[in-house]
Amino acid sequence: MIQKFRNTAKVALVLIYLVIIAGAVVRMTGSGMGCPDWPKCFGYYIPPTDASEIQFQANHEYKKGYVIQIDEIFYYAKSDFTSGSELNLNNWERNTTHDYNTFNATHTWIEYINRLIGALSGVPILIFTIMSIWLWSYKKRLLLLSVLTVFGMGFQAWLGKTVVDSNLLPYKITIHMVMALVIVGVILYLIHASNTKIKNQKYDKLFKNGIILATALTLIQIVLGTQVRQFVDEQNSINGYFNWDFKELAPLDFYIHRTLSILVLVLNGWLFYRHKKLQLGFSKFKYVIFCIGLEIATGIAMYYFDFPFTTQPIHLVIAALLIGFQFYIILESLGQKQSLNYRVEQT
Repeated sequence: MIQKFRNTAKVALVLIYLVIIAGAVVRMTGSGMGCPDWPKCFGYYIPPTDASEIQFQANHEYKKGYVIQIDEIFYYAKSDFTSGSELNLNNWERNTTHDYNTFNATHTWIEYINRLIGALSGVPILIFTIMSIWLWSYKKRLLLLSVLTVFGMGFQAWLGKTVVDSNLLPYKITIHMVMALVIVGVILYLIHASNTKIKNQKYDKLFKNGIILATALTLIQIVLGTQVRQFVDEQNSINGYFNWDFKELAPLDFYIHRTLSILVLVLNGWLFYRHKKLQLGFSKFKYVIFCIGLEIATGIAMYYFDFPFTTQPIHLVIAALLIGFQFYIILESLGQKQSLNYRVEQT
């Protein structure tokens, strides 16, 4: 059962990362408001594919929440009803939640697929939560953290609704992203806690403290990066897609982000040296170095080549992978510390 629990948690982790990737694609394509309502999309479980589908239709059965567009404004059906031969606005409520009233089929389906992946990611989480009930006598924390993950997913869904209702307010997007990383962290903890294999690793206090600091810096970098991304999106909206000079208008967040990247490189370079010198055995650390290399490459490409189309989402996804690897190494290091303390107590 414990191995099945661990495998299911791994599936959930992959799906959460797919949600992060899908979210990055949504952001890259400007599809965040592709579905103007939540949890449905234009009031439907399967959204429309053409603007004609959200135009008023006579003698048509409408369900509560269905959306139509009148004079470039969205209206929501107040209740279930069948329309007459002419439009009766008494059956409809004008959109006042936000000022977005545009239909774009491509954006709608990109955002819809993002939501589908998010819903799908909840399935293995529910499954391993049920499994954890049978593992209560083995490790009680598995059930507690599994239940916490379920609530975290619910909270994340609610955050998604507030992001849509706010018409993509920057700080809410940032909170939404950070919450996704929190869920990743909890699932990584469950994967580590359910591991039954003994690894040939060594505990080193300096390395452990260093990787904790490096992980904190990565989180700060992700938050700063989302703020820079929002600035870029705003300037593109005002001036057209890079009809402006980023180097002249770059915000303070960018310069802090760039300066901290040097510290990130130096710190992780030192950790790599110490890890290799002491042969600590944390095999995932090579992925940390690989991710940092890709982060530097995409960061340079964005700055010097006016943010090539795919570099921003790639930069974000790599950062999410990086912090996942770092956090798991922290868990492994702390696990080795506990084993070391146990052995000392037994002697």
